[in-house]
Amino acid sequence: MNTKLTLTIEQEIISKAKEYAKQKNRSLSNIIENYLKSLTKAEDKEEKIKLSPLLKSLKGSFQMPKDFIYKEELTKRLEEKYL
Repeated sequence: MNTKLTLTIEQEIISKAKEYAKQKNRSLSNIIENYLKSLTKAEDKEEKIKLSPLLKSLKGSFQMPKDFIYKEELTKRLEEKYL
């Protein structure tokens, strides 16, 4: 069931959004609805995955180097271990 929603958005943003929707052959309502769906799906996924407090505290604490290539590093470690 569709329900009408009133939003307050800057006129310039509305104009750009309408032009974008027109270029994509979609309605602005459809674009906004899909965006809101994607936001709520992301939150649903986060709720389903419950992390322990310890794991939450570690999340984001490790930063890999920019030039790190996982597959190369894995291959190297496996060769060292088994060859």
